[in-house]
Amino acid sequence: MERELDERFLHMCDQLFDLDRVTYITNFNQKILFGFFSTNTHLPMMSTESVEIDDALYSRQRYVLGDTAMQKMAKSHIFLSGMGGLGLEIAKNLVLAGIKALTIHDVEKCQAWDLGTNFFLCEDDVVNMRNRAEAVLQHIAELNPYVHVTSSSLPLNETTDLSFLDKYQCVVLTEIRLPLQKKINEFCRSQCPPIKFISADIHGIWSRLFCDFGDEFEVLDTTGEEPKEIFISNITQANPGIVTCLENRPHKLETGQFLTFREINGMTGLNGSTQQITVVSPFSFSIGDTTGLEPYLHGGIAVQVKTPKTFYFESLEKQIKHPKCLIADFSKPEAPIEIHTAMLALDQFQENYGRKTNIGCKNDEKELLKLATSIRETLEEKPDVNADVVRWQILDPSKTGLSARTRPPDWTPSSDLTAEELKYGDIHKIGAMIAPLHFLEVKLGKRPQPVKSGLDEEWRRKRRQEKNKVDAVRCRNKKEWMEFLQWESEWLELMNAELKTQMEELKQEQQQLILMLNRHRPICIIRTNIIFFIFYFKLYIEAADIVEFLSKLEREEFLPRGDRYDALRACIGDTLCQKLQNLNIFLVGCGAIGCEMLKNFALLGVGTSKEKGMVTITDPDLIEKSNLNRQFLFRPHHIQKPKSYTAADATLKINPQVKIDAHLNKVCPATEAIYSDEFYNKQDIIITALDNVEARRYVDSRSVANLRPLLDSGTMGTKGHTEVIVPHLTESYSSHRDPPEEEIPFCTLKSFPAAIEHTIQWARDKFESSFSHKPSLFNKFWQTYSSAEEVLQKLQTGHSLEGSFQVIKLLSRRPRNWSQCVELARLKFEKYFNHKALQLLHCFPLDTRLKDGSLFWQSPKRPPCPIKFDFNEPLHFSFLLNAAKLYATIYCIPFTEEDISAGALLNILSEVKIQEFKPSSKVVQTDETARKPDQIPISSEDERNAIFQLEKIMSSNEATTSDLQMAVLSFEKDDDRNGHIDFITAASNLRAKMYSIEPADRFKTKRIAGKIIPAIATTTAAVSGLVALEMIKVAAGCPFEAYKNCFLNLAIPIIVFTETSEVRKTEIRNGISFTIWDRWTIHGKEDFTLLDFINAVKEKYGIEPTMVVQGVKMLYVPIMPGHAKRLKLTMHKLVKPTTEKKYVDLTVSFAPDTDGDEDLPGPPVRYYFSHDTD
Repeated sequence: MERELDERFLHMCDQLFDLDRVTYITNFNQKILFGFFSTNTHLPMMSTESVEIDDALYSRQRYVLGDTAMQKMAKSHIFLSGMGGLGLEIAKNLVLAGIKALTIHDVEKCQAWDLGTNFFLCEDDVVNMRNRAEAVLQHIAELNPYVHVTSSSLPLNETTDLSFLDKYQCVVLTEIRLPLQKKINEFCRSQCPPIKFISADIHGIWSRLFCDFGDEFEVLDTTGEEPKEIFISNITQANPGIVTCLENRPHKLETGQFLTFREINGMTGLNGSTQQITVVSPFSFSIGDTTGLEPYLHGGIAVQVKTPKTFYFESLEKQIKHPKCLIADFSKPEAPIEIHTAMLALDQFQENYGRKTNIGCKNDEKELLKLATSIRETLEEKPDVNADVVRWQILDPSKTGLSARTRPPDWTPSSDLTAEELKYGDIHKIGAMIAPLHFLEVKLGKRPQPVKSGLDEEWRRKRRQEKNKVDAVRCRNKKEWMEFLQWESEWLELMNAELKTQMEELKQEQQQLILMLNRHRPICIIRTNIIFFIFYFKLYIEAADIVEFLSKLEREEFLPRGDRYDALRACIGDTLCQKLQNLNIFLVGCGAIGCEMLKNFALLGVGTSKEKGMVTITDPDLIEKSNLNRQFLFRPHHIQKPKSYTAADATLKINPQVKIDAHLNKVCPATEAIYSDEFYNKQDIIITALDNVEARRYVDSRSVANLRPLLDSGTMGTKGHTEVIVPHLTESYSSHRDPPEEEIPFCTLKSFPAAIEHTIQWARDKFESSFSHKPSLFNKFWQTYSSAEEVLQKLQTGHSLEGSFQVIKLLSRRPRNWSQCVELARLKFEKYFNHKALQLLHCFPLDTRLKDGSLFWQSPKRPPCPIKFDFNEPLHFSFLLNAAKLYATIYCIPFTEEDISAGALLNILSEVKIQEFKPSSKVVQTDETARKPDQIPISSEDERNAIFQLEKIMSSNEATTSDLQMAVLSFEKDDDRNGHIDFITAASNLRAKMYSIEPADRFKTKRIAGKIIPAIATTTAAVSGLVALEMIKVAAGCPFEAYKNCFLNLAIPIIVFTETSEVRKTEIRNGISFTIWDRWTIHGKEDFTLLDFINAVKEKYGIEPTMVVQGVKMLYVPIMPGHAKRLKLTMHKLVKPTTEKKYVDLTVSFAPDTDGDEDLPGPPVRYYFSHDTD
């Protein structure tokens, strides 16, 4: 099946890249859009038939959305208007996601400034003044051959007959005037079922998003999280009954949620029932009346039940007057309604004058303020008009055509234009951030979750009235002013309490997210076959922090030059544009985030200056088919090509002026000769696009050591985070240690699994041991000892050869043909799934009790049940076949299609003799704190047996050169033809059956065994856009207050901006202090001793070190025997530097103020081996 899908995928790609076909689509797209196609007058309504999902392409996304949502998307037809930067971002994300068909619409011609926001346009499109939709059509279609993409350039205005839209399941509007948005929204609402409606706009540093999915919209899952499973330790007989979690593990449930129960002993009446719970404590919750049930004995699992919920949307017309907005920045809770008012004023200005505001025009500014004041009166909230926000709506040249040569007659420049007065233009990064918020809206929906507040509408209305009244008299009536302050104080106290609670919840979720993002193994995953949803009715995102801290600039800074950067220049000024062009950037990783960042660099002009500036990228990986779903710079013909080289070539197509240097290296200690201190010191900013904590910490340490800013980000499904690290201002990435990842105890994996995750990990370990570790050990041994004769001679003379027992055992059991591979697989089945269970039950019979009298076999321990092999059982057959094939692979034994047929296997099995079970005297480990032993001790009897076996092998001439080699398998989760996942799935589910654990399908097994991080292009685009905004701030040299970290979860929705962590100063004594960014330096010479080093530190910095450490090597610790003698040794002799090493970083500490206390920490000290280096 997978092979058929791959062939179809490649065939579709070939068709897609047929230029004649693209031309055909382009010529007839208008007829298709408006229903005039002669052979088919309507685009099809959503089909109810199941669509086959190409797992090789969509696997990471399936783990996020689930198959139900994927099926709905694969049948959806979407209309998208506006192919500016925002519209193209939306189109990219929709097509990558795998919808059925997309119609892109635009009436505008390509202009120079479009090159700064639209990454699929080129200069030829501008020169030829092509329609934007037609110009990007082929590029969008190439993103996914499963999606049918058409374009239209027909007018869409107030006179257009909107009936053509009834063939779509979703309509997305960008760059459409507000009155037309309202008309289209009303049309969509009038259909049955309603057409999902989304509109979005970007004006410079301001953006807005609106969603309407009809009066009633059912959400099947309001969080998108995996249903929680709780092991139970006790249930009381009471009203209500109190359920206590096993071992006081937190349940992380909320009051009102539903649970179903199973495997309870004693109180069996609860099994199969569904109960609504009330949280009692983090470790317990109450259910219904349990007084009429039998007493609880032991065991039991409670599983969360997802319940559908209906949400109610309002029209755009209603939401304009009374918007329900998501607060993204809690330090500016009033910002959304202020932006709402200002953007409505801008909309009205366009309606009144047929244009947008002009750069630096005071008349336009006054008119805009007047309109905002009048609009305020039409809103139910009656918000204050923020004059700064209104003034900042002054627009970018891409919408007005304003240039230095074509200023309007009423253009009146201000004599003292400041950055605050000139916030206009278009930053594509806002589009990159907000465009992903459309993605799941195709057929999925939203979860409107207003900020919790105890303030009812009456209180809010009264507060507004009081505030408005007092504002008028505040300067002359002290009493009323004080009363108003009292009102404000009470209101703020309530808000503070509410926000404090919410922020604590967000902090916990953020910590969990960062822990998840820093590891390959997912902890909290979206469940398959569910739908989850994003969005409020309205969302406003702004990037005012970028320009708030710019110094005063002349108006010429913001005027257009007629190039691709005009829209950006209108927002941040020409000086900052040039700073971006001069940047040296080191991007580590060219995966999904890396591709998005390179796109952002190209559009911002990073590294394009002729004099200086460079983007250096590195990634050692090759492109896989599964990458194509998110890493949009890659195409099917790039599979198995280097990511970095391919991404660099694609970036140059977006902006040929970018200077980019692509590498294939890992960034790790082994490559420090390439990525040296000299290299880091040439970089202006380091940006990571990594997926593991170790690599992040290493890059962070190099950035701190060389005082370089670092921008980090990560995603996991719908969750994402960004972190800004700036020298001398913020803490570093490594300043905050994540809690250690919870490991599965060794005894649980080996003998007492309680969950499917345990059996999957056991099966993965078996794969690694049998097909990777043992073959590797085998090859390494025979590389050390060239022949069996040599080994036999050494063993007979009493030599102990490491690994010899295991190697000889492997050699003696080596299969010689396909039949023996099948026999070996059958014997392994008996060992793993029959004899293992019998051995455990021999050691611990079912009635075994512990010292306290409780049963040994009670939750979470499950007694095993031996499995009898049945060839007709698909699971048994799958294990046998895949194990045999893998054994044949590592032993280099060929087999044919006939060999793996059921008949051939059955004939082989008929000759296999299975030995009866004989109990062993081995001790079964039950201590959960015990770790897996590094080596199993070998007895003298084992050694004698090894010699005997080797002599027997040699006498049979079975120790030839070819016999002393094995093939080592590397686990590959994405190649469905290699049998790796099939083996693990069969082995895991057989073990699960043996322990009465619910099995997992191949899809879930692949995710857990492969430690796959669920991912969608939308979250990736969002975080990369946010990183780009912070990069602009770093380039501008903004102060600490400007930088923002972000945590987002598009499924709930949560988008939270927080201040960065301010760098902590550590006091040593006597006013001597340091931060992580401080580094002391000492210059020595060839005969410089350790004592000279200590004295030099004391003389230069006023404090004497009492301990000196190099990495994990202790150079000088006074209490250690013999260390006092080291004071006379030279630093060269102690450190042993290589010839090219110019310095070494040492860690020093100082004596505590009071005896018995711990030593006082100090900063790193960089010791240079000679005076002429620095």
